[in-house]
Amino acid sequence: MERVKKIFWLIHLVVWVLFTLLVVLQLSNDADAYWRSTTAGFIATCLYVFYAHFYLLTQYAGQRKGRDYWFKLAAIVLTGPLPFLQFHQKPFDFGSYMMHLIATVPIFLFLSWLARVTETLVLNTIQKEQLEKQAIEAELYYLKSQINPHFLFNTLNNIHTLVYKQAPAAPEAVMQLASLMRYMIYESNAATVPLAREMDYLRDYVSLQQLRYKNSPVVDLQIAGDTASCFVAPLLFIHLLENAYKHSPARLEPGDLKVSVEVKEDALAFSVQNPIAKKSANPLEEPGGIGLPNVRKRLALLYPEQHTLTIQNTADTFTVNLTIHGLHAPAYERQAYLLHH
Repeated sequence: MERVKKIFWLIHLVVWVLFTLLVVLQLSNDADAYWRSTTAGFIATCLYVFYAHFYLLTQYAGQRKGRDYWFKLAAIVLTGPLPFLQFHQKPFDFGSYMMHLIATVPIFLFLSWLARVTETLVLNTIQKEQLEKQAIEAELYYLKSQINPHFLFNTLNNIHTLVYKQAPAAPEAVMQLASLMRYMIYESNAATVPLAREMDYLRDYVSLQQLRYKNSPVVDLQIAGDTASCFVAPLLFIHLLENAYKHSPARLEPGDLKVSVEVKEDALAFSVQNPIAKKSANPLEEPGGIGLPNVRKRLALLYPEQHTLTIQNTADTFTVNLTIHGLHAPAYERQAYLLHH
């Protein structure tokens, strides 16, 4: 906000310098021998009227303008021509006083009002956008903060089972969890991360979950396209993959969970499909669950009108398809789009 105010003051300075040069060029060509004092007096009157009224409007901004305001305004109007008369070389000239009172003072009163209204409008717009941005960031932070407890709850349950059974894979599971937590704590604080890094995170998660199964990999993970040059919001897909594990049958065959990631031009297509457990204690979108609702809210905030999320629920399978467009847009463009749409 302070930077914007400094820009406005710079604009004031440039405009007044240009205006002064214009007046000097105009009056210096006249035959008046006192053109220097005339120029100084005229500029002084313009500056006095403009900034006296400008600060008066600033003082009473957002307030009901009562008697005190109108008294001060009348004082500015009546004293407006006096700076010109002070610089003028001639004795007090009532005609010159009235000329400036009628012609110069009203013009610069209007210009100062216009400048004050314009600056207020711009500053209020910027402040509103900053407040909207802060509200969005706060909600995104809240949604992201839900990920860690939810993820830890599920994963620690799995590790507890391995430890209880004294499985040799338990130490490896702890190391996998440490790697995942390192990403979640130190890397996922950025607004966006390379899609390749997010895919590494999903691979680590799949490896951790695979410790529960004796079969060959139960996840068929297919990744296509240039994931290194594509950036996405961190921790965007983990809930979808967690849901696929959570609501699948206890026994999974190799390749039962199908995950596909494809980058094509400026779009990302992500899909995950899982078989549905015949008797699931938890429905796929249980009331109060934070899986799919969390993803929906984050997508609405991060990629408004830039994504499609479709769900296909059949008797045997549950499929989620997510498409995000405009991933190569610069960050400032996405921010502007987010604020104004």
